[in-house]
Amino acid sequence: MKVDDITLMAYVDGELDIEERREIERELDHSPELAERIELFRASSLPFHDAFAQQKLPPVPESLTRKIAELARTHASATSTVPPGPAADPAANDAVAPVQAGVPPSAPIRSRMRFSAPWLAVAFVAGVFCCGIALRLTPGVLSGGASSTVASAQPASPWVMAAAGYQALYSRDTVAVTTDPAVSAKTVADIHEIDGLPVRVPDLSAQGLTFKRIQRLRFHDKPLVQIVYLPKSGGPVALCVVKDAKPDQSIAQQKIDDMNVVTWRQSELSYALIGSAGQVNLDRLGKMIANRDVDAMFGRAPVPEHPVAS
Repeated sequence: MKVDDITLMAYVDGELDIEERREIERELDHSPELAERIELFRASSLPFHDAFAQQKLPPVPESLTRKIAELARTHASATSTVPPGPAADPAANDAVAPVQAGVPPSAPIRSRMRFSAPWLAVAFVAGVFCCGIALRLTPGVLSGGASSTVASAQPASPWVMAAAGYQALYSRDTVAVTTDPAVSAKTVADIHEIDGLPVRVPDLSAQGLTFKRIQRLRFHDKPLVQIVYLPKSGGPVALCVVKDAKPDQSIAQQKIDDMNVVTWRQSELSYALIGSAGQVNLDRLGKMIANRDVDAMFGRAPVPEHPVAS
């Protein structure tokens, strides 16, 4: 069964009847691609109107108001002082479009240009002002980055957005106490045996990051592993992993709100390395983890070694 996007959006918005919802849910049991499309629609179903309603926009500059009023007066004055009669028409020699039968002649070309010029100027000034507002309201626009890695043009996966939002709540105090190694080892074993995720826990102590804990989370009823480290300064860094039976994908950088994210896919596992901006070189760290340039903690996971292109 082929389900179109309109039907999926109605499903996400709760607008389908019971039988239609059941039909979609039956398809979800056999179509990972359909489930991924629904996740994307759910991730985009956010209260954008409420967010902008609470946004304090800067006032319109008085200079802009005066400039628009001046342009309007100039245009009104120019059109009201044109002498009557064809001899006094300054556009009499302007080029006109060919006249067709039954169609009134068009206005001279340059006359039309003179007529619209003031309003084009108004539109330009207003556009500059709106652009200034956008630059003020959008963090990071036109700002340079220290990393040479090109940011991913693809939108972040819904699970990555959820993990980054969760990680943004963390502070150093959140993970001040390190989980008992025996408990962490048991958690890793459960991840391998129960969740079926052959996750390898990297030892990042040589890179200045202390292992704090590993958690078994769920996203849309699917296992999501979170491994948390604490650098010498700044907020915690998390390595998150989910099952993803798609081809390997090279490392890419993304920005989700105030969090920097490095993602890649390797051996049917998707990874997201998440941390606060500027605290750790996540790009370099992600490449080391993907290429297995760091040791493993709690024993080796049964994962085939397929290096990811950097």
